Amino acid sequence: MIDIKLRLEQPADYRETETLTREAFWNYYVPGCNEHYLMHIIRDCPVFLPELCFVAEHEGRIIGNIVYAKSMIKVDDGTEYETLGIGPISVLPEYQRKGIGSKLIEHTRNLAHKMGFRAILLYGDPSYYSKQGFISAEQLGIRTVDNMYAVALQVCELYENALSGITGRYVENPVYEMDEAAADEFDKTFPFKEKVNNTPSQKRFEEVVAMRKEAT
Repeated sequence: MIDIKLRLEQPADYRETETLTREAFWNYYVPGCNEHYLMHIIRDCPVFLPELCFVAEHEGRIIGNIVYAKSMIKVDDGTEYETLGIGPISVLPEYQRKGIGSKLIEHTRNLAHKMGFRAILLYGDPSYYSKQGFISAEQLGIRTVDNMYAVALQVCELYENALSGITGRYVENPVYEMDEAAADEFDKTFPFKEKVNNTPSQKRFEEVVAMRKEAT
């Protein structure tokens, strides 16, 4: 464990946190990455929540960050319940597995609770998020937008029974459906990095994504 300081992200940090996110995700899920482009465009989106976006500093350097946006659960009768989505959450590779991501999640989760939000949902590897207080959304009857149960869809209630009786489809803002060509153009504004295929993390990502089944 290293000493870190958590503080709100400021507009002056944006390029640095985009660069950090690029480093954290490069070749992790797919060859290259587009998470830094998502960081760039989500800040102009109405669902962006700057009051929950924090950075982790170590010796004056930003080494981690977390971003939140509003999302919702749409019940089959059309009722909508506001929730939160995390993404992306990034830690520089050389500082990963030191508890920094956990601290960012814990700190912002407590703030989100105080702000009155009921739950956080995200798509991620359950082997990591199960250690952060998340469970499979399927356990609460929450499905993907295309009506599937997905192992990757994880949920954390912010208070007891926050989602009791609320079953339906998890809906993210369309900002998450990124234009790949625009993402590639944005990436050209950063130093060149080689794209690599078939990394262990990419294979794990493919396995988790494939763990889907029809809701019955």
